[in-house]
Amino acid sequence: MVDLDDLLVYRKLDASGMLDHLHQFPGQCRLAWDKALKFGLPPEYSQVDKVFILGMGGSAIGGDMVRRLALAESRVPVWVHRDYGLPPLVDRNTLVIASSYSGNTEETLSAFAASLLTPAKKLAITAGGKLKKLAEKEGIPVFSIDYRAPPRAAFPHSFAPLVAIFQKLGLLGDKSADLKQALNILDKFAGELVETAPLASNPAKRLAAGLWGNLVVIYGGEVLSEVARRWKSQLNENSKAWAFFELFPELNHNAVVGYDFPPEVRDRVFVVLLHSALFNPRNRLHYEATVELLVKLGIGHEVVEAKGETALAQVMSLVLFGDYVSFYLAMLNETDPTPLASIDFVKSYLARFKTESG
Repeated sequence: MVDLDDLLVYRKLDASGMLDHLHQFPGQCRLAWDKALKFGLPPEYSQVDKVFILGMGGSAIGGDMVRRLALAESRVPVWVHRDYGLPPLVDRNTLVIASSYSGNTEETLSAFAASLLTPAKKLAITAGGKLKKLAEKEGIPVFSIDYRAPPRAAFPHSFAPLVAIFQKLGLLGDKSADLKQALNILDKFAGELVETAPLASNPAKRLAAGLWGNLVVIYGGEVLSEVARRWKSQLNENSKAWAFFELFPELNHNAVVGYDFPPEVRDRVFVVLLHSALFNPRNRLHYEATVELLVKLGIGHEVVEAKGETALAQVMSLVLFGDYVSFYLAMLNETDPTPLASIDFVKSYLARFKTESG
């Protein structure tokens, strides 16, 4: 197995510099938050009764997490739309936010183009591409991302600005104090996860070692539901590994029954349970019961406890933790975490055919 305490490993395998983006995660969260607080929006944008966030992959996950935060305190429903076109309920009382780091994601462009045919209020979050050009042409506000990274590594710029924008529009309460706590936790936690922290005391290295060679299933719930999705997608993209996610309490109504067959799979599955002290007490019991089942059947697992006293702090700290875990697993798999050959193949395949807009 690769020695994760050998710093030469990172120079050899991380040719594209994903580790640099992990180092910058806390600082980029600060920059993105400060920039978004200064971003102006038309006053009528606060007069909406629903929000649609358009996006795919790393550009959509920030919307997922903001949706969960809003679900706990906002009367305005929020949807994340990962598809072409738009549902018919988009109207003049809808805020449509198109989030595409590259600005060239075809599903997001399709949905955004459809929104232009509606009286909905619109906003784009992007680093450029066709989305920025189209939004500027139509006089639509654009929050520009000026951080250069793979979309998944630009998470601070797809999440923190949305939190700030939701706050400015009254869709979330004031999150300034929560964000300050989150950033303090990130600064401290990053020191425990960095590559110079030895395996013996580095929780991300140790968990990655436990995941190595296994099919990984991430369990989450409530505000950590979308964090579980993020862990899954980071393990897919960074580690080039099979990974799936399931959510409490729903998984206790079906997934746990599937532990039995095929029996040989049990030896190659590792379950990570993302847990929060903020959970509903009944959901905490769901976790306890599930752990007992996993122990009984001899299925590898680990409970990961969220850090911080607020939902925002817990989400952000667990995202950073999961990102480091996926990076170290990539090192153990002896693969550069940045390239996405399979996704590039799909994009090139689709490019052979005209889009719906011709």
